[in-house]
Amino acid sequence: GVTRRVLAYTDGLMCVENTFEKGAVGALHHHPHTQITYVVSGAFEFTVDGVTRTVHKGDTILKEDGVEHGCVCTEAGILLDIFTPMREDFVK
Repeated sequence: GVTRRVLAYTDGLMCVENTFEKGAVGALHHHPHTQITYVVSGAFEFTVDGVTRTVHKGDTILKEDGVEHGCVCTEAGILLDIFTPMREDFVK
């Protein structure tokens, strides 16, 4: 239910587009990267550090390095993720 597309990156920065079908889950996880997520379209329930909020088109979410986070897509949509540093695991 989720399609990832790496758009561009350098060693210090990465931009990734994630397309979600309704009901798709981004499982709770954490990583050593700061992440900013911009909601391009759709609606999502995001849990960040134990707090859950509903976000819609135009909203932005900050996830600092090491903080547990995940989401459930409640209306099909697209998320644009910016990572620093880049996610090596996304290009291997």
